[in-house]
Amino acid sequence: MKFPDIGDIATCEVITVDINSTFEEAITKMLNSEHRNIIVVDGDKYFVVGVIDILNLKTSKIDISTSLKDIQLTKVPTIKKSQNILEAIEYLNDSIEYICVVNEDSTLYGLITHTDITENIDPDTLMDNYRLEDFLKLGRRMKWVKKDAKIFSLLEDMVSNLYDNVVVVEDLKPIGIFTTKDIMSLIKNNIDLNVEIEKHMSSPVQSINKNFSIREALSFLKEKHFKRVIVVDDDGLLSGIISQKELIALTYSKWSSLMKEYQKELRDINTKLQSKNIEYENLASTDALTGLYNRHKFTQLYLSSYESMVQRHNKMSVILLDIDHFKKVNDIFGHNIGDITLVEVSKILLAALRGVDIVCRWGGEEFIILLPTADLNGAILIAQKLHKSVKEVKVDKVGAITASFGVSEVREGEEMQDAINRADKALYLAKKSGRDCVRSEIDI
Repeated sequence: MKFPDIGDIATCEVITVDINSTFEEAITKMLNSEHRNIIVVDGDKYFVVGVIDILNLKTSKIDISTSLKDIQLTKVPTIKKSQNILEAIEYLNDSIEYICVVNEDSTLYGLITHTDITENIDPDTLMDNYRLEDFLKLGRRMKWVKKDAKIFSLLEDMVSNLYDNVVVVEDLKPIGIFTTKDIMSLIKNNIDLNVEIEKHMSSPVQSINKNFSIREALSFLKEKHFKRVIVVDDDGLLSGIISQKELIALTYSKWSSLMKEYQKELRDINTKLQSKNIEYENLASTDALTGLYNRHKFTQLYLSSYESMVQRHNKMSVILLDIDHFKKVNDIFGHNIGDITLVEVSKILLAALRGVDIVCRWGGEEFIILLPTADLNGAILIAQKLHKSVKEVKVDKVGAITASFGVSEVREGEEMQDAINRADKALYLAKKSGRDCVRSEIDI
């Protein structure tokens, strides 16, 4: 098997505009072609104008008749069409999703995106046993508002946080979506932005259930030609949003297997890929917000630690903790402050735990800790230390926070979930007891 050349998978129908054109001309072309980005050509150099640039234009009060050459644009990297697709992997971590494909004389041949790469990976090879629920927290943070939110008030937040869409909810159920493409059209037509978002949102919205497998999610995105999709729970409540780009880390396992099978072809570029392997392994193992391990990695580490426990006749315990009243933090102060709170708690846990301990973000405001060599009494003491450390921290705007803890000891011969279930019952008891305390399986 031979990996395809860049030219074989590049999109040749590229929407371009000359550097001497105006922003208004660029917007018109983008709307007419239903593209969210347009390539700006300046000789053998290429730049991109996207919806974020247009939002910046509006918030900076720059006239749309301004020439593109007078604006600082983002330069797009280039790759020759004769190069192998594996040589494009190094661009996947780039904030720009586009790579200009050029001929030998540096003239524009086409465009390749992160999507082009993922679409050349068969989704049937993805992991069927992993649900979106396990990976939603890896995705980029999302913005959701109520239907009476004013469009203009959202612009600054969308620009500063690089949101390219806003989900409109009612009773936590998604009822519409408003994208940067919609804003682009409103700006182009000089329509008043100081109006409620429900007047211009797209409704109803298509969504998928959080129990979808990664393969099903990727297939859905490809079938609908979506870059991202809203995810809901069984009751139709908003769970998150996940993009095709965020699934790259999961599909990378396909590349890894091909690399092993066709070592001879890959020998020349093996050195370049080694560093990328490490980056993708880290991406697939950690929570994007806190940097802690995710559920998938925790399971791997638990199983290896359990084997050591059995072989060495040691003890091992589990702590499950939950930030108290975290929903109020999000409701009162907003999700950005909520994210800061999660990061601060993560730092506290890492600083207070032993070097051998394993801490993971279990989901939402919940964390799980594996304590190798610690029996139940030792784990309770560690939980009490963590409980005290959390209470001592002051989070910006929020102030003091507390957490509830549940502790269990791992028993030889049982499944991982059994130990976690006992810790979860202890955590439930801690919450029922008024929160801000430590309970163990002894108290159940």
